[in-house]
Amino acid sequence: MVKLQGPGWVPTEAYYQCRYAILRQPLGFDRGAEVLADDSDAIHAYVEDVHGKVVCLGRAHLIPHDSDGSQSDFPGASGPKTPAFSPLLDHGNRPAIQIRQMGTLQTSRRKGFAALVLEALEVEAKTAFNAKIGLLQARDEAIPFYQAAGWVIIDRPYSIPNVGAHRSMMKVL
Repeated sequence: MVKLQGPGWVPTEAYYQCRYAILRQPLGFDRGAEVLADDSDAIHAYVEDVHGKVVCLGRAHLIPHDSDGSQSDFPGASGPKTPAFSPLLDHGNRPAIQIRQMGTLQTSRRKGFAALVLEALEVEAKTAFNAKIGLLQARDEAIPFYQAAGWVIIDRPYSIPNVGAHRSMMKVL
């Protein structure tokens, strides 16, 4: 049911259309904002409906050894940066991955797809990257979902301009 691709995979137009529809279009972003420069370096997991339409997706990337995890949430480096992940100060937590760009189309929610995608990313990150921990930045409405999957909040609330309130979360893999 869950398709797993990468690293080295170039996402399809259907994959990007789903990502845009869920995460960027509702915020008023132009097409193209859903494409990340390091997508070909990431692991991607997604679910298609019976017609082959991507309805749920997510990705995991290895956080570079010299990075604190802070980054722009927008294409290019000009956007506001998300906060650093404090667990990365402990080098015993490396290699570490970040889950990003998780979402499910409204019409496909509450079917368990996101839980399957998240689990596939966690398992594959351990295999492909030898990851010890996972980190992510969750929108407020997604926090209960991640908590149910064993993720814990690791910081104070913060806001990403044009996106909204978030919390950083972690899970030992």
